[in-house]
Amino acid sequence: MNFEDQIQQNTFRNNFMKAILNLKYTSSWYNAKEAEVFKKHIILTQHFNVLRIVKGAHPEAVTPGKILKVMLDPGRDLTRLVDKLVKLGLLSRSTSPANRRRVNINITEEGIALTDKVSKDTEDFLDRMDVLTDEESEQLSNLLDKLRNG
Repeated sequence: MNFEDQIQQNTFRNNFMKAILNLKYTSSWYNAKEAEVFKKHIILTQHFNVLRIVKGAHPEAVTPGKILKVMLDPGRDLTRLVDKLVKLGLLSRSTSPANRRRVNINITEEGIALTDKVSKDTEDFLDRMDVLTDEESEQLSNLLDKLRNG
Protein backbone atom coordinates (compact mmCIF):
# COMPACT_ATOMS: atom_id res chain seq x y z
CA MET A 1 0.00 0.00 0.00
CA ASN A 2 1.39 3.41 -0.87
CA PHE A 3 2.04 6.22 1.60
CA GLU A 4 -1.00 8.31 0.65
CA ASP A 5 -3.36 5.38 1.27
CA GLN A 6 -1.65 4.53 4.56
CA ILE A 7 -2.20 8.00 6.00
CA GLN A 8 -5.42 8.58 4.03
CA GLN A 9 -4.24 11.85 2.54
CA ASN A 10 -3.77 12.73 -1.12
CA THR A 11 -3.05 16.44 -0.93
CA PHE A 12 0.30 17.85 0.18
CA ARG A 13 1.72 21.35 0.09
CA ASN A 14 4.35 20.09 -2.36
CA ASN A 15 6.31 16.95 -3.21
CA PHE A 16 9.04 17.86 -0.73
CA MET A 17 6.49 17.93 2.12
CA LYS A 18 5.12 14.59 0.91
CA ALA A 19 8.63 13.12 0.90
CA ILE A 20 9.40 14.40 4.43
CA LEU A 21 6.14 13.00 5.80
CA ASN A 22 6.82 9.70 4.05
CA LEU A 23 10.32 9.66 5.56
CA LYS A 24 8.90 10.19 9.06
CA TYR A 25 6.18 7.59 8.54
CA THR A 26 8.63 5.04 7.13
CA SER A 27 11.12 5.70 9.93
CA SER A 28 8.44 5.06 12.54
CA TRP A 29 7.32 1.90 10.71
CA TYR A 30 10.89 0.62 10.44
CA ASN A 31 11.66 1.36 14.10
CA ALA A 32 8.60 -0.61 15.21
CA LYS A 33 9.62 -3.60 13.06
CA GLU A 34 13.21 -3.44 14.27
CA ALA A 35 12.11 -3.19 17.92
CA GLU A 36 10.55 -6.65 17.57
CA VAL A 37 14.04 -8.07 16.91
CA PHE A 38 15.48 -6.51 20.08
CA LYS A 39 12.49 -7.26 22.28
CA LYS A 40 13.32 -10.97 22.48
CA HIS A 41 16.79 -10.06 23.78
CA ILE A 42 15.37 -7.74 26.48
CA ILE A 43 17.20 -4.70 25.13
CA LEU A 44 16.26 -1.67 23.05
CA THR A 45 17.71 -0.45 19.78
CA GLN A 46 19.62 2.22 21.72
CA HIS A 47 21.16 -0.42 24.02
CA PHE A 48 22.35 -2.36 20.99
CA ASN A 49 23.85 0.79 19.50
CA VAL A 50 25.85 1.39 22.71
CA LEU A 51 26.95 -2.26 22.85
CA ARG A 52 28.19 -2.13 19.24
CA ILE A 53 30.13 1.08 19.88
CA VAL A 54 31.83 -0.33 22.98
CA LYS A 55 32.47 -3.70 21.30
CA GLY A 56 34.08 -1.88 18.36
CA ALA A 57 36.72 -0.45 20.68
CA HIS A 58 37.24 -3.70 22.61
CA PRO A 59 39.57 -4.48 24.36
CA GLU A 60 40.11 -0.75 24.90
CA ALA A 61 37.77 1.18 27.18
CA VAL A 62 35.43 3.85 25.84
CA THR A 63 34.40 7.09 27.52
CA PRO A 64 30.80 8.28 27.63
CA GLY A 65 31.82 11.25 25.46
CA LYS A 66 33.12 8.94 22.74
CA ILE A 67 29.88 6.93 22.82
CA LEU A 68 27.74 10.07 22.56
CA LYS A 69 29.83 11.32 19.65
CA VAL A 70 29.00 8.32 17.45
CA MET A 71 25.55 7.23 18.69
CA LEU A 72 22.80 7.05 16.09
CA ASP A 73 20.42 8.73 18.55
CA PRO A 74 22.58 10.96 20.78
CA GLY A 75 19.53 12.56 22.37
CA ARG A 76 19.05 9.53 24.61
CA ASP A 77 20.07 9.51 28.27
CA LEU A 78 23.38 7.69 27.96
CA THR A 79 23.77 7.27 31.72
CA ARG A 80 20.46 5.42 31.93
CA LEU A 81 21.33 3.23 28.93
CA VAL A 82 24.75 2.31 30.35
CA ASP A 83 23.27 1.72 33.83
CA LYS A 84 20.86 -0.86 32.41
CA LEU A 85 23.62 -2.60 30.42
CA VAL A 86 25.86 -2.70 33.51
CA LYS A 87 22.97 -4.10 35.57
CA LEU A 88 22.43 -6.80 32.93
CA GLY A 89 26.16 -7.68 33.10
CA LEU A 90 26.78 -6.64 29.51
CA LEU A 91 29.04 -3.66 30.24
CA SER A 92 31.36 -2.71 33.08
CA ARG A 93 32.11 0.79 34.27
CA SER A 94 35.19 1.93 36.19
CA THR A 95 37.10 5.05 37.07
CA SER A 96 40.33 5.60 35.18
CA PRO A 97 43.37 5.14 37.43
CA ALA A 98 45.19 7.90 35.52
CA ASN A 99 42.34 10.44 35.72
CA ARG A 100 39.76 9.94 38.46
CA ARG A 101 37.25 12.15 36.58
CA ARG A 102 37.32 9.85 33.55
CA VAL A 103 34.84 6.97 33.37
CA ASN A 104 35.90 3.90 31.41
CA ILE A 105 33.28 1.64 29.88
CA ASN A 106 34.14 -1.87 28.72
CA ILE A 107 32.09 -4.69 27.25
CA THR A 108 31.93 -7.99 29.12
CA GLU A 109 32.16 -11.45 27.57
CA GLU A 110 28.37 -11.72 28.02
CA GLY A 111 28.01 -8.38 26.23
CA ILE A 112 30.13 -9.60 23.33
CA ALA A 113 28.10 -12.81 23.06
CA LEU A 114 24.78 -10.93 23.10
CA THR A 115 26.02 -8.35 20.60
CA ASP A 116 27.07 -11.13 18.23
CA LYS A 117 23.71 -12.89 18.62
CA VAL A 118 21.68 -9.71 18.11
CA SER A 119 23.88 -8.76 15.14
CA LYS A 120 23.01 -12.07 13.49
CA ASP A 121 19.27 -11.55 14.17
CA THR A 122 19.53 -7.98 12.83
CA GLU A 123 21.25 -9.17 9.65
CA ASP A 124 18.54 -11.82 9.14
CA PHE A 125 15.88 -9.13 9.68
CA LEU A 126 17.52 -6.80 7.17
CA ASP A 127 17.86 -9.61 4.63
CA ARG A 128 14.09 -10.20 4.87
CA MET A 129 13.43 -6.46 4.47
CA ASP A 130 15.77 -5.98 1.49
CA VAL A 131 13.55 -5.09 -1.46
CA LEU A 132 15.79 -2.43 -3.04
CA THR A 133 18.44 -2.98 -5.65
CA ASP A 134 22.00 -1.93 -4.84
CA GLU A 135 21.54 1.11 -7.08
CA GLU A 136 18.27 2.09 -5.37
CA SER A 137 19.86 1.68 -1.94
CA GLU A 138 22.78 3.88 -2.93
CA GLN A 139 20.45 6.49 -4.43
CA LEU A 140 18.31 6.53 -1.28
CA SER A 141 21.40 6.88 0.91
CA ASN A 142 22.73 9.71 -1.27
CA LEU A 143 19.38 11.51 -1.18
CA LEU A 144 19.24 11.25 2.61
CA ASP A 145 22.79 12.61 2.84
CA LYS A 146 21.79 15.49 0.56
CA LEU A 147 18.73 16.25 2.70
CA ARG A 148 20.71 16.16 5.94
CA ASN A 149 23.62 18.22 4.63
CA GLY A 150 21.44 20.83 2.94
